Amino acid sequence: MSGQASTAYIEEYLPEDDALASARRNAAEVGGAVPVAPGVGAALRFIASAVSARTVVEIGTGCGTSGIWLLRGMRRDAVLTSVDVDPEHQRLARLAFAEAGFPANRCRLITGRAAEVLPRLTDGAYDLVFCDADKQEYPDYLREALRLLRPGGVVAFDNALWEGRVADPRANDPETAAIREVCEQVRQDQRLVPMLLPVGDGLLAAVKRA
Repeated sequence: MSGQASTAYIEEYLPEDDALASARRNAAEVGGAVPVAPGVGAALRFIASAVSARTVVEIGTGCGTSGIWLLRGMRRDAVLTSVDVDPEHQRLARLAFAEAGFPANRCRLITGRAAEVLPRLTDGAYDLVFCDADKQEYPDYLREALRLLRPGGVVAFDNALWEGRVADPRANDPETAAIREVCEQVRQDQRLVPMLLPVGDGLLAAVKRA
């Protein structure tokens, strides 16, 4: 089986339902919000379930695709805190969560820049931090995530391969450089147990050691 066929098989292994398809359509129509790939979504649901997540921070609401996957892996009494600078993206995410059957009290949407919102969140109070916003701020998100996570919690970054540019030494644009930096920081940090998954556009994840 070719590499492309294997990739397609992975991404289609867990088909998305109507709620996720609707969220993807909304993202395409409004623009500026690229949904996570299905393989990334499945990995996020798996991680949230594996850590029995009750409190999750999502940086970059998009239009709700990643949030639906996360909520489906979280506990029934869990709350997703989602931060985004675009209120329209958050409005569409709220609609997506409702269409997927989640009550309003399961989702806390905060409009604003992550750099201004994250410092207001409680130290050590979160099971999972998922980052999918400004790539140049990824190293800052890592620093905040290490503060926010409980021991045994997980931090994850979407677009860790950045369409092949991270692995290309000739690519030195600011976004690629920042993603490459956070990949190296995660790999070298002795407080973390890292992995890099080739799903979607790459998912970097690490457990904070107890």
